[in-house]
Amino acid sequence: MQRMNRAFLILLLLAAGVNNSIAQQTVISGKVFDAKTKEPLPFVNVVLKGTTSGATSDFDGNYQINTAQKGDSIIASYVGYKKFSAPVKRGVTQTINVPMELFEEGVSLTEVVINPGENPAHKYIRAAIAHKDQNNKRKLSGYEYEVYNKLEFDLNNIPKNLKDKKAFKPVKFIFNNVDSSNSSEKPFLPLFMVETLSEFSFRDDPKLKKEVIKASKITGFENASVSQVMGDMYQNVNIYDNDIIVFGKNFKSPICDNAIFNYKFYLEDSLYIDGKWCYHIRFKPRRKQELLFSGNLWIADTTFGIKRLEMSIPDDANINFITAASIIQEFYNIDSTWMLSKDRLVIDFKPDIGLSKKEGVGIYGRKTTSYKNIIVNRPKPPEYFTFGDNITVQDSATKRTDEYWNQMRHDSLTANEQKIYKMIDTIQSLPIYKTWVDVISVLVAGYKTFGNFEIGPYFNLMSYNQLEGPRFRFGGRTSSKFSRWYELSGYVAYGTRDEKWKYSAGFKTFLSKKPYRQLIGMNYKSDLEILGQSQNGFSQDNFFASFFRRTPLNSLTRVEQTQLWYDHEWFQGFANRVTFVNRKLTPVGGFQYDYTDAEGDTALVPFIRTSEIRFSTRFAFDEKYISGDFTRTSLGTKYPILQLTYIKSLKQIYEGQYDYHKVVLNLNDRIRFGQLLGYTDYTIEGGKIWGTVPYPLMELHGGNQTYIYDFMSYNMMNYYEFASDQYASFWMFHHFEGLFFNKIPLLKRLKWREVVTYKILFGSVSDKNQRELNFPGTLHTLNVRPYQEVSAGIENIFRFFRVDAFWRLTYKEQVKSPFGIRAGFQMSF
Repeated sequence: MQRMNRAFLILLLLAAGVNNSIAQQTVISGKVFDAKTKEPLPFVNVVLKGTTSGATSDFDGNYQINTAQKGDSIIASYVGYKKFSAPVKRGVTQTINVPMELFEEGVSLTEVVINPGENPAHKYIRAAIAHKDQNNKRKLSGYEYEVYNKLEFDLNNIPKNLKDKKAFKPVKFIFNNVDSSNSSEKPFLPLFMVETLSEFSFRDDPKLKKEVIKASKITGFENASVSQVMGDMYQNVNIYDNDIIVFGKNFKSPICDNAIFNYKFYLEDSLYIDGKWCYHIRFKPRRKQELLFSGNLWIADTTFGIKRLEMSIPDDANINFITAASIIQEFYNIDSTWMLSKDRLVIDFKPDIGLSKKEGVGIYGRKTTSYKNIIVNRPKPPEYFTFGDNITVQDSATKRTDEYWNQMRHDSLTANEQKIYKMIDTIQSLPIYKTWVDVISVLVAGYKTFGNFEIGPYFNLMSYNQLEGPRFRFGGRTSSKFSRWYELSGYVAYGTRDEKWKYSAGFKTFLSKKPYRQLIGMNYKSDLEILGQSQNGFSQDNFFASFFRRTPLNSLTRVEQTQLWYDHEWFQGFANRVTFVNRKLTPVGGFQYDYTDAEGDTALVPFIRTSEIRFSTRFAFDEKYISGDFTRTSLGTKYPILQLTYIKSLKQIYEGQYDYHKVVLNLNDRIRFGQLLGYTDYTIEGGKIWGTVPYPLMELHGGNQTYIYDFMSYNMMNYYEFASDQYASFWMFHHFEGLFFNKIPLLKRLKWREVVTYKILFGSVSDKNQRELNFPGTLHTLNVRPYQEVSAGIENIFRFFRVDAFWRLTYKEQVKSPFGIRAGFQMSF
């Protein structure tokens, strides 16, 4: 009995101790986020003051501390941010959110003092560099995974006082939905949100990749092609690459081969993360305004792979329109390879001119990616992949139900994201939204939409030239509302001096859109042209060109042209076009076509007529596009672009007068020289004509008689100055990206960038072709020596402009001055 009483007493004491322990258990949870941007902050240390209890925020900024230890407050600390503290209630479950404030601009972070000897951080950086090949997923024979992407863009930094402005009253509800508990938060206007779910596969031998978009949800605009650039093949940052391309700029990775030359490193801490012992290293650029990152990385012991990464673009980096950009990545070790498990890219755009630090309205974008079902070293068979068909969107991708998304999303939508979907739908139904869209469309595309029709382009409505005098034009095309399968277009124009009408009419229609585009079209026009003008040059009836010409425009030709064409895209990046063209060229404005016969007499030729069949091929491997209904905008490719055109004349068909063949081959590419030296764009082109042709059918090399810079022309050459029946050219454009100006104190803040160009043109004309028609006095051959010009300029002036000084190196005797200034509008990051 005594033993039972003792045992019962012990049980009571244990129960009391357990109950007391439970009663004293403190549970603290919440979200860590940037106080200004409201973006979640991962990898932040949150500790209970005076204890050994703490936690690290996860990828989404969430943390949780469960402890029986006694403490009266939590402390959160993170490199680059002020410490945060908040009181804690003992023995209860509570939520404490942690807004972290950045150090003010100009306040230096505490530097770590390194005593004589090697910086301890360098040991682990060197090890990470030495093990890059072993840890990089590119070493694998193959891999595959499921990818979930979420992209959101908002109009941010909208001042709260705008809610009373007349223009913003229709969207006043947005201001009312802002959390009033945080008076510093400014409202945002959601623009669009996109979600995609895809299966990605890669095979190393042969190198093949394929991504299948299984589901896509787009809210805010109607363009399904955006799904193709939302997958894993686009904007994928690989920390193991020496160079990381962000917004077309070449940034050096913090573990590039020469990282210690570019970065300063500081060993901050060592800790266990998911059972891996890791070294926390902080890094920042050694020199200001260079294209480098600052941030933190966590290097796993033994394998020296990157376990976690958080880095951002410094405020003083020479990049435009980006006030903040950060990359956050988390990795998972599979078969001795570190594969991405989560990835976030956050960007704050601000369309300023670079002189004011005042915070204005901007665009905030975030892209979150997660990876599941990762399989490595089990590549799919080669027949699974299709050459050139590396991104496909399933027909059912945009038709997935809400139930499907709720089940398949890797992470559920936050309450704020769910609200955004509803807000976007509401905003799109408002008249003010449609007005804003119309204004932007007119500025960008040049057309104003009126139901089934679009009127424009606005910059061709009125112009002036020497022959026509004031010229007025009215034209347009059918809109997407009319049809997304075919388009009608046309215009009429009238010159008040020559008192003649000009006009054009055409149509184009899709034969198919999937798997690849096939179109046919037809166009007829009767108008004045500048023969040989570059495709990038201002047309003769451009409003702006009327004010910026160096000399009066009188070298025009009346062109009556009928054109029929067929486009066939075989796979993404490879397409053919077959075109039939019938043209009648008539000289105007005092010019005439004539030749000298055997007796030495001059005979007039009233016009030239030719019929041609043209075969064109364009190959741009792995090129990505954003597609409209009929237009497409290339997002570029890292490979060379090759274009080949073959032309065969059809003599006596539709009154064709000449028999000849013509071949033109064009190659252009970009060479990157790393973060310090910038990049070079180059173009090589050659062409040859077999047969007898008059000079209007030769290659009339594109001149530029305006003060506007045209990268596709010879800017110091005049129109109709040189012709060739065989030619070869080389163009080089090198962008130094601020290599010199960044080192000059007075110029550094302007963020100007240096650019140089060089162009050389070889050409000749055979004797028989020179005799076919007499050359006008302004037209010459290049039989004696090549044409050359060089330039040195400054780009990124006020973020939008460039100015170039040009020197003509040959044939200087044919112009008043071999020197000239050209300026242009240019917008880039």
